[in-house]
Amino acid sequence: DAEYLLRSWHPTTRPPGIELDAGQRWQRLEILAATEGSAFHMKGTVTFRAHYTYRGEPDSLHERSRFERYEGAWVYVD
Repeated sequence: DAEYLLRSWHPTTRPPGIELDAGQRWQRLEILAATEGSAFHMKGTVTFRAHYTYRGEPDSLHERSRFERYEGAWVYVD
């Protein structure tokens, strides 16, 4: 959902738009680790593995991402 991705992206790092590849299907998300990110924090990180298929072939993306609170919501920074 491109609209959701853009809404949940911090405005200082958000691109003006994104195009999703119709051949890619996201399957599931594994949260591997997290730092901070509670109701008392303004910043945090999440290490995850996102599983997907691309043109029928399974693969995954492994990433450590930074998040910040922006206007009361957690948003992706980088």
